[in-house]
Parts: sequence; C-alpha cells; structure tokens
Amino acid sequence: MIHFVGAGSGAPDLITLRGKTYLEQADVIIYAGSLVNPALLAYAKPDCRIYNSAEMTLREVLAVMEQAEAAGQTTVRLHTGDPCLYGAIREQMDRLQARGIAFDVCPGVSSFCGAAAALRAEYTLPGVSQSVVITRMAGRTAVPERESIRSFAAHGATMVIFLSTGLLRELSGELEAGGYSADTPAAIVYKATWPEEKVLRCTVGTLFETAEKNGVYKTALIVVGHCLAGEYELSRLYDESFSTEFREAKV
Repeated sequence: MIHFVGAGSGAPDLITLRGKTYLEQADVIIYAGSLVNPALLAYAKPDCRIYNSAEMTLREVLAVMEQAEAAGQTTVRLHTGDPCLYGAIREQMDRLQARGIAFDVCPGVSSFCGAAAALRAEYTLPGVSQSVVITRMAGRTAVPERESIRSFAAHGATMVIFLSTGLLRELSGELEAGGYSADTPAAIVYKATWPEEKVLRCTVGTLFETAEKNGVYKTALIVVGHCLAGEYELSRLYDESFSTEFREAKV
C-alpha cells in the first residue's frame, strides 16, 4: 500500500493524526526533502528505509515504491503541505494505478493556511473579499495565459502566491497591471509555522525590496489583498438582527 501524506505546513505537530500514524507504521518513507521538515522523520520506526525525493527522478521514486510493494511493505510518500497543491502527485498516482498498486491520500495543512495563521489574517472578510486565488508566477514551468497573475489580479480577490519569491519584481508589475495599486497591502511569509518563520508586511510595490532587505529568496508565500488592511464588515452570521437555522434574531 502507498500512502500519499500531506506533511503539513512545517511544524512537526501540524501533521494530521492519520498522517503521523502512517509515518509510524511505514517500512519505506519517500519525503520531499527540499520542503518537508526533516523533524517529521523522527516519527519513523528505526528500521524504516528513508529516501529524499529531491535527489530522485519520477522513475526512481516509482521504482522504490514498486520494490516495497513487491516485498509486501507499506510506503509513505510524504509531500509538503497538502499534496493536492503543487505536489506533482497525479503523475505518480496514474502510474501506480496503471500498475495495479493500491494507494490513498491523507490530506495535510497547506502552507497557505499556515501563512494566514502567522499573519493572524482571515482571507475571506465580508465586504472585502469572499474568494481566495491560489496561484504562482510563470517560471521554468509555464502557466496558462488565462491563469496569469495579471488576469487574476483584475478580480481584486485575496491572492496567495506560491513558488514566486525569486520573481518579485515581475510579480509586482503583473499585480499592478492587473489592477492592484502599488500601495495594496501585501505580505511575505517565510517558512510559515517553522521555527525560523518570518512575517514581512509590505505593499504590492515593495515586495522585492522587502524580501531583499530581509534576505528572503525562496520558501516563502506571498499574500496580497485588502484582507490584510483594517476595514471590513461584521459577519451576518453572528449579527443579533440575523436569524439562522439555529438562532432567532434578537432585535
């Protein structure tokens, strides 16, 4: 059996109980060494074989899985955050399915949730933004033109931008071209929930300068939007004049 497990946003105690159990039972762990906190490997049993997929190709990862399966062993494929976001798991699952190898997926706490916690922010504020766009800049891997930063910025929604810390000059330009003003609130969250976490508040126009000043060049999320500002409407859900299925209006 292959378990694809979301490692969580960084802190070892933010993995799910199910994910921790799978790690403790695994005969083989293949972890994304470039992003997953290695402290999570402390949950592995002493005789577990551990592989760092940052040093491996897809073919090599699959070969380890197949060998473990042939030996009747359990494998955990440990991905950063939640594996459904930029985890490259579909290509692994499709090939396992073609080979008749059983697998399942254990979700995890994504770093975009960890970033919100670090910022003490709510991405969906009444009267400000009710949508969150999770995306990235085009780099060595292309992004469909219909999903460009510029096109998403036109909506004025909260944006959480992955894998783009090395492209902050270009990111600011695309955000402004899409409709955000240079003084729109923004933040850079480096290694959310890790011990070395940094929260850098800035604006769309000062993203590059802020990262440069603080020595942040990778492993950070960019949050953009007026959810980071101070003004918003109160929720109707808890308004005394608002009736719900569970509570009559009090005024």
